[in-house]
Amino acid sequence: MSELTDSEFIRLAEYIKRNYGISLSREKKELLNARLANALIQSGFKSYTEFIDKLLGDKSGELTAMLVNKITTNHTYFMREKEHFYFFRDEVLPYLEKTVTDRDLRIWCAACSSGEEAYTLAIILNEYFGRDILHWDTKVLATDISEQVLREAVTGIYSADRLSVLPPEWRSKYFTRINQDSYRVVDQIKSNVIYRKFNLIERNYPFKKKFHVIFCRNVMIYFDNETKAWLVNRLYDILEQGGYLFIGHSEFIAKEQSRFRYVMPAVYRKI
Repeated sequence: MSELTDSEFIRLAEYIKRNYGISLSREKKELLNARLANALIQSGFKSYTEFIDKLLGDKSGELTAMLVNKITTNHTYFMREKEHFYFFRDEVLPYLEKTVTDRDLRIWCAACSSGEEAYTLAIILNEYFGRDILHWDTKVLATDISEQVLREAVTGIYSADRLSVLPPEWRSKYFTRINQDSYRVVDQIKSNVIYRKFNLIERNYPFKKKFHVIFCRNVMIYFDNETKAWLVNRLYDILEQGGYLFIGHSEFIAKEQSRFRYVMPAVYRKI
C-alpha cells in the first residue's frame, strides 16, 4: 500500500477534527501513517483514498471504531497523578459527605481509557465510606470514545506494572492474582463502575442530573483552543454548584476562558 499523501492526510485530519474534536497538525502525518498502515493492509485496503471513501460512508461504525482506536493514546495506570486522588479523598469526599443530603454521589470519569482511573476512584470510595457505603449510591460513570479500551476496562484485568503505584494493601484487598504478571479487579469494585461509549464533543449530553465530580484528564491536549474552550464550558454547565473538575497536569484552563475557580494544579471548582 502506498504512503499517506498530503491530500489524504488533510481529508483524514478534517474528518477526525469534525467528528472527535482532535486536531492533527501536519507534523502528525508520519505518526498517523505508522498507526494506520498495518491495520488497513490487514483489512484489505489498497490505498488510503479507498479507506477514506469507505470511512465517510461507514454506517456500521466498524471503520470509525478502528480509526479511533488507532489515533488515541491509551497509556495509563492506577493512581496516575496520585495527588489528585489524595485531594479527592481528603478534601472532596468530606465536603460531599456533608452536603449531598440524598447520598447520591454523581462522579464522571470522562475519557476513561482502559479503566484504571475509574477503578481507582471506586477503590477510594470504598476505602473512605467503609461499611457505610451500603447507604450511598457511589457508582462511577466511566466513558470513552474507543470501544476497544472500554472492552479492556470491563474485563478488569491488568498487568502488574499498572498496579505498581497502588499501596500494597489495596492490591491484596481489591485484586485477584491470575498469574505471575496479571491481576483482576474484584467484583465488588467492578460492579461500582458503569462503562459507556461517549464522544465528549457531542452537542447533546444525555445526562439527566448534574455531576459532583468530573475527571477529564489528559484529553484536552488533543483539542484546539476553540474545542477546548467549548468543552470546558460544557463541563462547567453539567457540574453541580461546588463541584470539582480534575484535568491532566499537562493541561491548563486560562482564567479568561471559563467560569471555573482554580483550586490547585489541574483542579478547578464551580463556585
